[in-house]
Amino acid sequence: MDFATADLIDDFGDELRSCETQFRRYGGRAAFAGPVATVRCHRDNGLVKRLLNTPGEGRVLVVDGGGSLASALMGDMIAASAVANGWAGVVINGAVRDVVALGGLDLGVKALGSNPRKSAKDGAGEVDVPVEFGGVEFRAGDWLYGDEDGIVVATRPLL
Repeated sequence: MDFATADLIDDFGDELRSCETQFRRYGGRAAFAGPVATVRCHRDNGLVKRLLNTPGEGRVLVVDGGGSLASALMGDMIAASAVANGWAGVVINGAVRDVVALGGLDLGVKALGSNPRKSAKDGAGEVDVPVEFGGVEFRAGDWLYGDEDGIVVATRPLL
């Protein structure tokens, strides 16, 4: 899928929601898009791991970690399982780890920062609930488009 988020904004205007959070790129795939799945969790990546070990079917997992940088919600092993299972990308309102390895994976990865500390693995949190950050509410089934310019979200596929 070939697109630029700036062009999508030009073409679709107010139909798109533009995320104001300034994420860093960590994955090997600069541009990625797909239907949204969501997780809300805090310093516990059990649900992230569980979801990314299921068929992704081109989806993008949006993880609301509350903006915490205290521990990583995804590292290279979980990201590698996302690639193997056909996920297009992961957006984490929190931290990742193993950033050199993440950069070598064919996966879109955006996060606030990195921290080598592991998170808990209890599976605490919620799946497929609306999550909100950067002035955007992300809902399961929305379409997310991400590239070097940022992230935009639509209620339907645009391309």
